[in-house]
Amino acid sequence: MDPVENFLDCVARCQPHESALTIFESALNKRLITRIGLLKLPMSAAARRILEVATPFADSGLESIVLSRLQWLRVAIVPQAWVLGHRVDLLIGERLVVQLDGAHHTGAQRDEDIRHDAYLLTHGYLVIRVSYTQVLEHWPEAQSRIMSVIAQGLHLA
Repeated sequence: MDPVENFLDCVARCQPHESALTIFESALNKRLITRIGLLKLPMSAAARRILEVATPFADSGLESIVLSRLQWLRVAIVPQAWVLGHRVDLLIGERLVVQLDGAHHTGAQRDEDIRHDAYLLTHGYLVIRVSYTQVLEHWPEAQSRIMSVIAQGLHLA
């Protein structure tokens, strides 16, 4: 079995950028590798390009994808930010919270999400929830909602 480092180099050469970035960020987040360790290895140019932009902060593949897709906006985006004592998936500017919902957002988890959204709203934050399907199959619509809030300056305090 190949070491993780070899696997990542292969992923960088064989997968589209977004998929490779998601895999790199997952490995960094789970501490299977370190950026410093990878930089010391003779990796391909493709792997080095992915490593230049990969961070260990995304807590899921959806976060990696959305963060990558929103970078062009040139606004402050903090993944896994602490807001009012709870983590949120993305904080854009000072007031826009983007929550990314996978399949586990049902039942008790969904009830807690709704409670937390209301708490954020009562403290002046805007919350946009984006589902797995919206990210992967209907991204232009989700991006348009986020861009609309930013265009109005509602992401700022």
